[in-house]
Amino acid sequence: MIDNRLRTLWQWPAAILSFLFIAGPVHCQSRFERQERFDHDPGWEAINNRPNKDTARTVTQDFGYIASNSHGGSHGEIGGTIASAAEPAYYARKISSSSFARPLSASGALLCSGRKFHALLGFFNSATVNEWRTPNTIAIRLLGRGDRFFAFVEYGTQKWRAGGDSPGGFDTVSDPKTGKKQLKGFELSTVYRWRLQYDPDGNEGAGSITVSIGDQKSVCNLTRSHKQDGAIFDHFGLLNVMKSAVTGGEVWLSDIDINGEKQDLSHDPNWEGLNNRRTYTTSDVRPQGDFGFSATHYAGGLGAGELGGLVFRGDCRYKEKMASYGDRLSDLSLGLPLKASGKVCLRRGVSDSATLIGFYNSRDSMAINKSQESMLPRSFLGISIEGPSREGFLFYPVFRTHSSDTGSAQRSESPHILPDGSPHTWTLDYIPGLAGTKGRITVTLDGATVALDMDGTDPKTHFDRFGIVTTWIDGNGQRIYFDDLTYTCRQK
Repeated sequence: MIDNRLRTLWQWPAAILSFLFIAGPVHCQSRFERQERFDHDPGWEAINNRPNKDTARTVTQDFGYIASNSHGGSHGEIGGTIASAAEPAYYARKISSSSFARPLSASGALLCSGRKFHALLGFFNSATVNEWRTPNTIAIRLLGRGDRFFAFVEYGTQKWRAGGDSPGGFDTVSDPKTGKKQLKGFELSTVYRWRLQYDPDGNEGAGSITVSIGDQKSVCNLTRSHKQDGAIFDHFGLLNVMKSAVTGGEVWLSDIDINGEKQDLSHDPNWEGLNNRRTYTTSDVRPQGDFGFSATHYAGGLGAGELGGLVFRGDCRYKEKMASYGDRLSDLSLGLPLKASGKVCLRRGVSDSATLIGFYNSRDSMAINKSQESMLPRSFLGISIEGPSREGFLFYPVFRTHSSDTGSAQRSESPHILPDGSPHTWTLDYIPGLAGTKGRITVTLDGATVALDMDGTDPKTHFDRFGIVTTWIDGNGQRIYFDDLTYTCRQK
C-alpha cells in the first residue's frame, strides 16, 4: 500500500513540488551544474588531444661566434644554423637597459642560406623570450622560403602588443600568374649591408623604425598607444622565432655595430647564449596538441590538477587535425540559460593562435568541412582566447549556431589576458532572448566585463559537451590551463 504521507504529497500543487525539489542551492548545483576541481583525471571524452608517436621532431641550434670570414666578414662572424622552435634560443650582446624612449641603432653585413629558417635580428629582452611575436623587441624578422629569403620589420611591447611594416614594407613585384603584389625578397648566399634605426621622436613622437637591406628599405611606425605600453631591451643579437619546430637554415652576421659601438670580432666576444649549441627532441610540432587532464597547478585552483596544456588551432578539412577534450552533458539548447566559471592561466601565446573553451556539440563541432567558412566550429558557445597581434591576447565571448550564424564581442571592449603565467578568475553567462528581445552572452575576466548580443535562439543548435574544442581554421599554439570549473550540465 502507498504511504499516506506520499499520497498527501502527490496532492500538492505542481509549483510547490518544483520548488521543493530544485529551488535550494545545493540541489540546484547537483542537478543542473557540475563542479570539476581536477584533483584526479575526470575521464572526459578525448579526441586527437595527445601527440602520436610520429609527432616528435629533432631540432638543431648551432649558432654563435666563429673565427672565420668565409661568409663576408673581415675578421670573425656571428651565426650558423638557427631553427624556428617553441623553445627559445639566442646568441646576443648584453647592452645597457633601454626603452622606446631612447634611440637605438645597429648595422653590419648579412648573409642567409638554407631553404627554411625563421629568425629575429635585433633588440630584445632576455627575460621575455617565450613566444612569437616576442614582447620587448625591435627586430628584423628573416624568413627563408624556397630560393629566396624575406624580411619584415616588427616590434613588441611589454604588454604583448605588436606591430610591423607600416606605412611601407620592402619592395614588391607583381606575380606573373595572378598579377598580385608580393614581396621581392632577397637572394640567398648573397652578402647584404643592413641597418636598423629606431627614432623615438619619429612618426610625430610615436616612434618609428627604419630598416635598409641592400637597396631596399622598410619603415615601421609604432602605434601611439603601443609606445605608451613601454618596452625594455637588454640584448642585441640573433633570436629564433618561437613557434612550432621546423627545419632550420643559416644566418651569418659580420662587421657589426651596436648603438654606435663597433664590435671586435677578431676574437671571441663572449656574447651570451641560450640553447644556441643544442640538438634535442621536441613534441611541440604544429598542429598536434597535447592537452587534457594535467597534474600541474598553474591556474591557481584549490589543489594540484587542472585542465590544459598545448592547444593548437585545428583544421576542419581533416579529421585528424581537429581535437577536443570535454565532459559529457545532457542535451542543452539555446532556449534556456547556460553558465560556466573557473580559473585560467595563459603561460604562452604565439601569434595567430586561439583556444576555445565552452559548450559544444560532439558531432557538429567536430564535423569535416572542406570549405572552412568560419574559424568557429558549428554549435559552439563559449570563450575565445586570441587576438590580432596589434592587441595581444583577448578574452571574449563567441558563438556559432547549427545554422552557421556567428558572433564575437567587440575586441576593443574585451579584457586582455597576458601570456605571463598569472592566474585569473572568469565567468560566462548566457541568457536567451524573451518576447522578441536579443539573447546575451556575458563574460568576465577578473571582474572586467564584455557582452555579446544574439539575434535568435536557433532551435537546431544543441550542446552535449563542455570543455576545450579546436577551431576550424589552423594556426599556432598556446599553453593554457583551467581549473575549479563550474558549468551547466542540465537545463530545467
